[in-house]
Formats: sequence, C-alpha cells, structure tokens
Amino acid sequence: MKPQNFEERLIWYFIIFTYVFYVMGILYPSSALLGWVLCLYLLIQRLFQTKNTPKNQRIYVPWVTWIWCMCMVITLFGTYVALDDFNFGLNDYLRGTLGWLTSSALLALFLFVGCLNIRPQLIYRAVCILCVQSLGVIPICYLGYYLKLPEIIYTSSVERFIQNGPIFYEVGLYSLEFGSEQVRLSLFTPWSPALGLVSCIYFFLVLQESSRTWRYMGLVGVIAMNLVSVSRLALICLPIVMFLVWFPTNIIRPKIQIGFGVIGVLAGLLSTDIIYGFRDFVDTFNGSRAGSSQVRAALARIAFKRWSEAPIWGHGIQEKGSKVVAKMPIGSHHTWFGLLFTKGIVGFIALLLPMLCSFVDLAIKSQQSVNARVALSIFYTLCLFSFGEQIDVLAYLCWPGLVMMGIAFKEKVPESVHVLKEFTSNTTS
Repeated sequence: MKPQNFEERLIWYFIIFTYVFYVMGILYPSSALLGWVLCLYLLIQRLFQTKNTPKNQRIYVPWVTWIWCMCMVITLFGTYVALDDFNFGLNDYLRGTLGWLTSSALLALFLFVGCLNIRPQLIYRAVCILCVQSLGVIPICYLGYYLKLPEIIYTSSVERFIQNGPIFYEVGLYSLEFGSEQVRLSLFTPWSPALGLVSCIYFFLVLQESSRTWRYMGLVGVIAMNLVSVSRLALICLPIVMFLVWFPTNIIRPKIQIGFGVIGVLAGLLSTDIIYGFRDFVDTFNGSRAGSSQVRAALARIAFKRWSEAPIWGHGIQEKGSKVVAKMPIGSHHTWFGLLFTKGIVGFIALLLPMLCSFVDLAIKSQQSVNARVALSIFYTLCLFSFGEQIDVLAYLCWPGLVMMGIAFKEKVPESVHVLKEFTSNTTS
C-alpha cells in the first residue's frame, strides 16, 4: 500500500509518524495545520477544475459537508458575540479565534478533506501501522510507572506561542486516576478517555483492512489501546455501536424478526429482573470510579445551571473550576453542556443540526455502501463520546474518522436504495 497523490502522501505519513509528532510536542498544532493545508489544496483543485477534468479527479462537495461548514462558522460568530457581551479584551478574541481554528473548524475541514481523491484502504492500513506501533509503546509506559519515572516528561515550548493549555503539549508516560491512583495510559492523546475515543474510531477502521495479517495485528493493537485507557465508555462503546450499525441492515430478514420477537416476549416475562439488572449495572458502572463520575456530574450540573446567565450566545470561554470539580474547567467533559455554557443555544443547535443531517445521510447510504457503514460507526462513536468528552476539542485526534465520514458523504446513493425507499413508502401507505 503506497500513497498515489499529494493528499494521500500527507495523510499516510502523518498517521504513521504520529508518535514522532507527539514526542516533539507538536501533534496538536500540526494536526490542525494538516487540515487547513489539505482544505486549501482542495479549494485550489476546485477552482482549477474544468469540464475536461477526468471524472475520477473531479472535486465534489456534498450538501452535508456544506452544512457542517456553515454551522461551524456560526459557532465562531457566536463566540465573538459572547465575548463582546461579557466585555472580554483583544487577547481573549485572539484566543477564541485560535481555539476555533484548532477545534470546531477541524470538524468541517476534515470532512472537506474527504472530498479529495483519497482511498479508504490507505487510511485503514496507516491506522493499522499506528496501532501496531502502540503495542511497542505501551510496555515502555508501564515500565516508566514501575521505575517511578515522572508522569509528565516535558512540555513543548510551542505552548508558549499558542497558549491554549499545556496539556495538549505535554509528553508523558502514564497518569494516575484522581481519587483512586489507578494507572492509566493516554499514549499520544492528552488524557486517557481521549485515547478511549481514538481506539473506538480506529477499531472500525482496522476492521476494514483487506490484509488479514495487518488486520489481526491492528485489532490486537487497538484493543490494547482501548484497555489501557481504562475508559468505561470506551469499553461499552464498541458493542453498542456494532449493534446499532448491524440492526437496521438486518432487521428486514425474517429470521432476525422472529428472533427479536422471541426476545421481546422473554424480555416482557423477565422485565422485573432485567430492570433491576440494568440498575445494578449502572450503579456498578458509576461506582467503578466514583470520584470521576461525581466530578463529571457536578460539571454538567454547574454548566447547565449557569447556562441561564447567557442562554443565547453563552459565556464565550470556559471558566476555571473549584476544588469541588477537581479544578476542571466549567464547560468541559461534555460536548452538549459545554456548548450551552460557552456558546449558548446557538452553538448547541449549530452542532446538533449537522449531526442530524449526517445521521440521515449515512443511515440511508449504509444500506448499500460499506464506506457509509464504517462512517456510520464512527458517527455513532462520536455521538456516544459527546456525552463524556468534547468532540470538537478532540477533532485533531479523530480526523482519520472524520475524513472517512467525508468520503462517505460524497458517495452517490445507489439506485437500489431509491427503489427500496419507494417500495417501503408504497407498502406502508
């Protein structure tokens, strides 16, 4: 597997050299730069495109990607309005703009990148290589813990110029869970749950690798990444997403319908036991790291309560938290409550709308397209993690999955899907 054009070369070498960028402390800004460079390249290709351009080289931007672009621009405008409402200075405007360029904007940019001539197989292989590399890094991180080496080795000096938080520029070996001293790894991500998110996205990419050897090695690596993150959400995400993707494409089969009918009857008979079992599972899930659950719940309550102070445009920026929330910023650890606090209902809708459009587009295409099913898996993963992480802030890590979603968006809906939709509407009427 070798890259065949400019965009594939950038993506290929960037993924397989992820740890190099991380050790240099520049993974965060370089990922954002990659998105902007490839998007600029796409615009140049689109401007110089003519009628004589071969069909396989033409640039086509689908409607869903345009909606993402417009909504992310709205979030930037909303940030300016919020900062103006609370009389912030020029320095805060610059930080807000730079933060948008390296977070929310990337959600749209890498979807645009998917409109370039990029083979999904190249992404699958590159991610497999990165997962295999992680198998070699994980023992080194645990060795550092047993040798009592410091958690953080050093912080890149690049942070002095960008000033959006040293955690994105720290190079570390491991971390200790707040309140329990449990060892967790984050590898090339800023914190352990972020590694859980990345591992779930990579899992669905690795599954599509055509080479059995690379696929098996990649699966071992990505599962190891999932486990060492010790992320509860990452552990339950994979089976949930796999079921959500499998169910719509198989429910039309008679055997599956009969099977679910039997399960429904049994569930009705055992409903009391199932309800109590579910409650016990939730209690065990939350109690496995009670301190973390309490901090996240407190952050969500505070952000939602303080949203009433600026319901339309939000507060513009996150605020430092107290000891009650382990000094975590108010507006963090939750995409939706974070948006309500920082960008108000405008920012909330600006993310909700493109996500709903993405779901409709991918759900329809997934009936016939393998790429769409992979993209739908990534979409579900982002949705689940949006209730525990800020997916816009972590876009610089999720970008291979975003590119895959962009590739699926530009695919044309097969004619058989149109026929299926028409047949379904006729039979229901």
